[in-house]
Amino acid sequence: MVLFEALKAFLFGVVEGITEWLPISSTGHMMLLDEFVKLDVSEAFYSTFLVVIQLGAILAVILLFFHKLNPFSPRKNEAQKRTTWNIWAKVVAGSIPAAIVGLLLDDWIEEHIMTNEDIAAIVVASALIVYGVIFIAIELRNRRLIAEAAEAPRGKHARQSRQASAARMVSVDPDAEAEYDASSAIAKVNTFDELSYGKAFIIGIFQSLAIIPGTSRSGSIIIGSMLVGTSRTIATEFAFFLAIPIMLGWSVLKFIKHGFAYTGLEWMIFGIGLVTAFVVSVVAIKFLVGYVKKHDFTVFGVYRIVLGLVVLGYFLLIAA
Repeated sequence: MVLFEALKAFLFGVVEGITEWLPISSTGHMMLLDEFVKLDVSEAFYSTFLVVIQLGAILAVILLFFHKLNPFSPRKNEAQKRTTWNIWAKVVAGSIPAAIVGLLLDDWIEEHIMTNEDIAAIVVASALIVYGVIFIAIELRNRRLIAEAAEAPRGKHARQSRQASAARMVSVDPDAEAEYDASSAIAKVNTFDELSYGKAFIIGIFQSLAIIPGTSRSGSIIIGSMLVGTSRTIATEFAFFLAIPIMLGWSVLKFIKHGFAYTGLEWMIFGIGLVTAFVVSVVAIKFLVGYVKKHDFTVFGVYRIVLGLVVLGYFLLIAA
């Protein structure tokens, strides 16, 4: 029994590590996984477990971006340290809307949506499909604009501008790569120095929409970021950074709220899920960072639509 529960905790950690960072909704995947792989635990523990294993995912972000987010690094000069502090200030600005909405509506969402399987399935499936369509629509527009920019007479000037932008980024961040995705040709924000506090706050409003199950926190942030003019690279990294205060705080609070009176089996499930989510998140984050430099988000939009139809079909037709 213990070995079987350990294996199930491992599977939940794998799904969390992948779906937390790819813009495909961890909630929808967890709902499907729970239908076929049920942990032998109480509902209260299961609810806490799903939040706490996010801590492993967050630790992966901290590990991979530690130098970039560390304003005290002795390897940074004063300008680089100021840039790092500015990133954190923009993370705070972007976290305010989600913190307010979460405090006001989280319990209501849990009580009125997630406790009713049929309603939850409809909400999750609808969010998956709607945001999938939005991703595809945005990327179709971006492809057209990128093609137009490439054909424009100012193409050479634009390329020089992007090269200068890349050089500026490397000058303030020694870990940055002087390589930008194709969307940098039309983006107004290609570095975090170019991201204003106002735009960071607007992106935070999009993040707050992730309280709707099935939306995807990273997906909401990426969509909001691209709509205000960031490149895919900046949108993706900002999604990672915004997760730190929100998910870290929520994981710790959820854990403390339910106390520490867990059985040995429950502690083991926590540990395996958290460690697995951490390791898989490292791989998923590295994959996504590399992917967006060469591809757009269309494939994720298509995947979301397919998954939404699967969730809707399963819970309303098969599981009913």
